[in-house]
Amino acid sequence: MTEIARIGVVGAGQMGNGIAHVCALAGYEVQLNDISEDALSAGMQTIEANMTRQVSRDMISHEEMSGAMSRIHTSTSLEGFGDVNLALEAATEKREIKESIFKSLCEAVPADAYLATNTSSISITRLAATTDRPEKFIGLHFMNPVPLMKLMEVIRGLATDQDTYEMALAFARRLEKTTTNAEDYPAFIVNRVLVPMINEAVYALYEGVGTVDSIDTAMKLGANHPMGPLQLADFIGLDTCLSIMQVLHDGLADTKYRPCPLLVKYVEAGWVGRKAGRGFYDYRGDAPVPTR
Repeated sequence: MTEIARIGVVGAGQMGNGIAHVCALAGYEVQLNDISEDALSAGMQTIEANMTRQVSRDMISHEEMSGAMSRIHTSTSLEGFGDVNLALEAATEKREIKESIFKSLCEAVPADAYLATNTSSISITRLAATTDRPEKFIGLHFMNPVPLMKLMEVIRGLATDQDTYEMALAFARRLEKTTTNAEDYPAFIVNRVLVPMINEAVYALYEGVGTVDSIDTAMKLGANHPMGPLQLADFIGLDTCLSIMQVLHDGLADTKYRPCPLLVKYVEAGWVGRKAGRGFYDYRGDAPVPTR
């Protein structure tokens, strides 16, 4: 097994910066890549703010934060990936974008480097087939927010070899994550169960069964969920929820996975949740306000 010392992360958004955060705290050198300096700057600001919060809660020390921040290096090119041992993609949940990233990574990383994707729904086998090393390709699905959530879904593609799987387990242990094995079927385990529930909550809103507030309150107090499904959808990103439902609908050919038209409408409007300032709640004021 190739020893993992340097990690390359493609994507500095909410998942990518979270992965860079936990990798750096675990002692890895991290090369963080995105298409713009603005995205990288925003990602690093988020990492610094989240680590500062961890320090204030005595979860990590000032020294650990300082060391971790110094281990994260940023770039808009893949030139810094020339000596990484593991390259992990955490870009938007679109198959074509991910495939393009992996084709570029195959040219940039060493021949013995592992490739991984943080996809929450797309076929690992299909993504691996676009690379020159499908046997060294694996799905590592982190949960959001990465620094706080303990689970990592590990998904083997058809060609993934045992060495790569063992690497993934060792990597997860060093990050202090608990792993669960999922078969390579659309949306794996967590999102196969979670996102259709969210989609059904949107249908309940669409059909007038309840308002945003009543649906979320019902599920928080009636099912003991920490946040309501519509609030959770905003946190995940409505565009991501829609992409996952589309993968489920296309991959399983079952009408029960049809995305709710209201979810489609919100995404078309650009109201994709907290990151956009509006979703099922409006976040532009002092407190979130339901939009329906």
